[in-house]
Amino acid sequence: MKKVLLVAASLSVFVAAGATAQNLAQPACPGGAAGSQAQAAQDACQQAYDIYQFMSPQLGIAVAGGNATLGTGSTLGGLGHFSIGVRANAVQGAYPQVNLYQQSVNGAQRRSLQTKDAFLPFPTADAAVGLFGGIPLGLTNVGAIDALVSATYIPDYTTDSVHIAPSQNWQIGYGARVGIIQESIVLPGVSLTWLKRDLPKTTITGQAGNNSFSIRNLEVNTTSWRLVASKSLVVLGFAAGFGQDHYENKADISATGSQIPILGSATATVPNPKQEMDRTNMFADVSLNLPLFKIVGEAGRVSGGTVDTYNSFSGGAADRGLNYFSLGVRFGW
Repeated sequence: MKKVLLVAASLSVFVAAGATAQNLAQPACPGGAAGSQAQAAQDACQQAYDIYQFMSPQLGIAVAGGNATLGTGSTLGGLGHFSIGVRANAVQGAYPQVNLYQQSVNGAQRRSLQTKDAFLPFPTADAAVGLFGGIPLGLTNVGAIDALVSATYIPDYTTDSVHIAPSQNWQIGYGARVGIIQESIVLPGVSLTWLKRDLPKTTITGQAGNNSFSIRNLEVNTTSWRLVASKSLVVLGFAAGFGQDHYENKADISATGSQIPILGSATATVPNPKQEMDRTNMFADVSLNLPLFKIVGEAGRVSGGTVDTYNSFSGGAADRGLNYFSLGVRFGW
């Protein structure tokens, strides 16, 4: 499972780009005169560009997930209260089958690039700490505040073709939750959350056929807001919510093609690569309330936004809607 994740992640950052509309009229990678290095490397560069565009929304939701705190939409109740959870997010997506791709030395060519359906997993941890219990109002409190913290993990990893080297293995995220209604025996809990989750800055180098790539200072940054409602019914608990995610990614990237006639090899880069995307996020949680902890399952879907690609993909458009699932354990007081 971890190997699938790392291979998918490495492919996803083969090269970076921007996001505005489907079907680029012109290649994003620079071309050149017939027989030049730029022309010889343009097709490989463009495929790499499109691979990133295809995978980036999947990486974004794998990091952002759904509910900031699995299984609940209520604030904690002020100082002295806390919650700690671990979860695995799995995106129902697809990854490119790069070993099946062919490249032309005569400039970028439009193709349908093959992908393979897969669940792309991602482990995260989160914690919440009560800061303010809110203002009493009837059977509930309003205006309570919790601090939110998250942690994302990326390991060092090396295979025959890919080397992944994060600047640090853990990346800490942060945010806050404001209570609209605190859950009580009668009323559900309703809250608004904001959370920033990122990947550690990472360098990835590797080989794909006759092409090599280098992605340095890769950053995958997400910010999310959620409106969540929840109610606990003794043994079972339920939560549902919606919101919006913003993904922003950038890197310093180059791709080199070898075994090119006359030239021998050629290198291409994408100038000022950056991607930004906004997506709508909806989810529902079900929790089993045990004496010391909760086991929580979540299902959600993201949609919206547009993504540029020059090539198409057998797995669908890069900006298609994506389903995701989470399973986690949460305990607190």
